[in-house]
Amino acid sequence: MTKIQTNLSSFSKGQRLIARYITEHYDKAAFMTANRLGTTVGVSESTVVRFATELGYDGYPHLQKALQEMIRNRLTAVQRMEVAEDRIGNRDILESVLTADVEKIRMTMDELDRSAFEKSASCITKAKRIYILGVRSSSALASFMGFYFTLLFGNVYVLDTNSGSEILEQILHIGEGDVFIGISFPRYSQRTLAAMKYSKAHGANVIALTDSSLSPLANYADHTLIAKSDMASFVDSLVAPLSVINAIIVQVSMDRQEEVEKTFNQLESIWNEYNVYETMDES
Repeated sequence: MTKIQTNLSSFSKGQRLIARYITEHYDKAAFMTANRLGTTVGVSESTVVRFATELGYDGYPHLQKALQEMIRNRLTAVQRMEVAEDRIGNRDILESVLTADVEKIRMTMDELDRSAFEKSASCITKAKRIYILGVRSSSALASFMGFYFTLLFGNVYVLDTNSGSEILEQILHIGEGDVFIGISFPRYSQRTLAAMKYSKAHGANVIALTDSSLSPLANYADHTLIAKSDMASFVDSLVAPLSVINAIIVQVSMDRQEEVEKTFNQLESIWNEYNVYETMDES
């Protein structure tokens, strides 16, 4: 926005139309293609591309990405619904949402730092205690991770998220050798940020699972795992983050293969003895 205001006087008539639309409707512009934006304001696609270059971006996709990063944590639920409606239009909803999820997994594969992934898995494997926090929709991810880590370790704490003060009470004794895993996506949770800040200040290894290196979670993380999220209406699409969690679980289990095999042999005996799972009649 600063770049737009600074360069406003040097823009052509068509570029000023683009600048005005982005300034007034940034929530929608961020998810428009160059052709769609041009059609909306009444200029050519090439004018939109030149506008992005004029602002110092390599092309329109980079301008679009910058806009998306800027607004993700600002959109209200109503605005998110409006954006989704504008993006999907009259297209098939099921196909549109699943296609977007596939694209987010592909982007995650391209952008996730493999070194950060390996170091995160190593920290988790060696940790004295593992604390996991995800608030609101991210609580489902925290519970999923916690379910499997509890089978692999005896030192896992999935934090109760009833109130901010209670979260800090649950990590009161966190310290060196412990790992804190904070999970949050736009709109970012202040409670998750506070817990990460506290954990880092007390010497714990802090891992962030979030959508961007520009996420506020990255400021307090020793290792940041990037997993692209998306907005399907007011719903948070967390398919890519769940895939990253699956990968972390598999990596940790492979690092502790002997212990994991022993644990699951014991579990199979318990599950069979207490009829935990339905067994198919072989006849």
